[in-house]
Amino acid sequence: MAPASIELIGAALFGVALIHTFSTKVFERLAHTHPAHAGIWHFLGEVEVVFGFWAMVLVAAMLIMDGKEAATSYIDGQSFTEPMFVFAIMVISGSRPILRFAMACVNMLARLIPWPEGKAFYFVTLSFVPLLGSLITEPAAMTLAGLILLERYYSREISVRLKYVTLGVLFVNISIGGTLTSFAAPPVLMVAAKWGWDSTFMLTTFGWKAALAVLVNATAATLLFQRELSAVNNDMRGQHAETPAWVVAVHLSFLTGVVAFAHHPAIFIGLLLFFVGFAHAYERYQDRLILREGLMVAFFLAGLIVLGGHQKWWLQPMLAGMDSTVLFFGATLLTAITDNAALTYLGSLMEGTTADFRYSLVAGAVAGGGLTVIANAPNPAGFSILKGSFKDEAIHPLGLLAAALPPTIVAVLAFQLL
Repeated sequence: MAPASIELIGAALFGVALIHTFSTKVFERLAHTHPAHAGIWHFLGEVEVVFGFWAMVLVAAMLIMDGKEAATSYIDGQSFTEPMFVFAIMVISGSRPILRFAMACVNMLARLIPWPEGKAFYFVTLSFVPLLGSLITEPAAMTLAGLILLERYYSREISVRLKYVTLGVLFVNISIGGTLTSFAAPPVLMVAAKWGWDSTFMLTTFGWKAALAVLVNATAATLLFQRELSAVNNDMRGQHAETPAWVVAVHLSFLTGVVAFAHHPAIFIGLLLFFVGFAHAYERYQDRLILREGLMVAFFLAGLIVLGGHQKWWLQPMLAGMDSTVLFFGATLLTAITDNAALTYLGSLMEGTTADFRYSLVAGAVAGGGLTVIANAPNPAGFSILKGSFKDEAIHPLGLLAAALPPTIVAVLAFQLL
């Protein structure tokens, strides 16, 4: 069946958004050379804005071409639970009590490793925290890891090469580190219920392979930069008064509640509102809540959903025409330009798929989840938290791609050979 006109427009706008994602530095330069309109150029230079902006262009095109009812029906037919959840989990997991608790846990584990403190802490952050994502969800793990790395390393005088390599390993490890359970990784969530994949299946089929790859990636990055990492002292900048245990317990309860009701936005948004009220009541134990960062990431993901809805006409036939091996590598590459959850969702709509097809699709999707900022839903969260420590507050997409390739290859080998 030939695609409808709006589907062609949707595919074209999706392509424009991809180009825009790789061209944000151009808009930042325009902001400097054309100060009269610097505000709009800075706005368009924010990676988190890109897909939301072009999604609005698509909705405007639908309103003009098909009318209000068709446009609103399309939007109503999309699920925006994931962007709302990522917003809620970012705000709560990014609070000072949760962050201090996480850092204390990382520090405790780091002391068990006979390495210099800066080196051991780095290794645990890139291995333990991504694997913890299988329990607290990948967006929460990304938020915690990003904030820990920002405070302990990215806010210090470390090399640009270390920043990019760390970011690449973090994105890949978060993407595969959530596969030990059936509820933590967005691409797994899209298929688990329909295909009957429980946490036992995930652990025995994907999880142990992913855990091994996570440890290999973290070890390689640590050893590659061991001299630089060993020189990083734990001076704990920005230390605050000790947070009472009961405040930490309340924050952990909110975090647990949001994770437990991740598929019920009316409940987890309600919990978020209660959390904001509690944080305001005890603001002496808080830093600034990352509401702006969370909203920007949610806007990015919502735009990706709106634009992604019009890619089914070409993506699904492409997936259907691949055998299991080609599918694995095809999914790894397609993930870089689509979003791995969207990819596995489209695969779940196909009937009569084999076990090999399902494994290859999901394994390829999570393996490629660190290649770009759009490849995995939690990536924009880490991007938003860490970008300020890069020159011009911009992370070069090709730099991220190059840094993520080696850990991606490790993940590919783990899923293909083990």
